[in-house]
Amino acid sequence: MQDAEHSLTSSLHLFRWIGWAQMKAGEDWIRERDLSRAQSFVLDYLVQNPGAIQRDLAEVSRTTAASVSSLLQGLERRGLVERRTEDGDERRKRVYATSAGADLISGFDDAMAAAGETILGPLDEDERATLNALLLKITAELPQPTR
Repeated sequence: MQDAEHSLTSSLHLFRWIGWAQMKAGEDWIRERDLSRAQSFVLDYLVQNPGAIQRDLAEVSRTTAASVSSLLQGLERRGLVERRTEDGDERRKRVYATSAGADLISGFDDAMAAAGETILGPLDEDERATLNALLLKITAELPQPTR
């Protein structure tokens, strides 16, 4: 029984290590662009959802309107986002990533794919298929993560 417990502890530790390596690659990529995690998330969201309102940004980033306002001010100063008034109503502003902002954040998915290739690099095709099958079996009954 002790060997099974050790194996479980060791496997879970290895899962955390892999997750840490992937997270570190993402954080390094973001830091190289002088962005915080929250700034990169909001910038990417705006590229995918142009014209979002601040309330939406607060909701999807699970933060406060005041925090989003401060974050947007920093991104605006760098020319990465712009707020536009809608129909002349100063209280209703929509937020857009500028082309500079979209360019800065582009490539993240490719960087994460490269990190994944580095992580899985030691495995051949058959080993990757086996690992994938095992992970699907493990995660089949787990709750699905939310964004």
